[in-house]
Amino acid sequence: MRLNNLKNNEASRSNRKRVGRGIGSGTGKTAGKGHKGQKSRSGVSIKGFEGGQMPLYRRLPKHGFKNYFRKSYEIVNLSDLQTAIDLGKLNIKKLINKSVLKEAGLLSKEKNDLKLLGKGKLKSSVNIELSAISKTAKDAIKKSGGTVSLISRANVIVDEKSKKNNKETDIESK
Repeated sequence: MRLNNLKNNEASRSNRKRVGRGIGSGTGKTAGKGHKGQKSRSGVSIKGFEGGQMPLYRRLPKHGFKNYFRKSYEIVNLSDLQTAIDLGKLNIKKLINKSVLKEAGLLSKEKNDLKLLGKGKLKSSVNIELSAISKTAKDAIKKSGGTVSLISRANVIVDEKSKKNNKETDIESK
């Protein structure tokens, strides 16, 4: 126990300020809000008002842009794949896709697409299915004797639309 640790327990339990309780209280009548005007009323907030001067939030330039159509990838490196294979979490003989990597504990976030990057070395040949891959990772997998198949949700959507269009044209031609 030191002097800087001492606390006054009474200060922490002080009563709240009761305003508008008569002239003798010191905060009676106008309850410490002065006389009339916008600020004396309840429910009024004029934060950011600078007396007619151009406010700070309008003086500063607009900044940034959020692209709602950007692709967000879950990223896996070659070194991550190799360590998972060495630990026996991944089976080389089966196709490796997003669900298999999720079960192995390599993916943490729920993103739409999966991307493989070429950091590290891959000793074993793997068959992998993903959304995007870097050139170095692709070369490393081909060099180790594995295969890569790219899937894209955009391509799947386009394929479904083209199938519908083909069905409609088939019906019209009959």
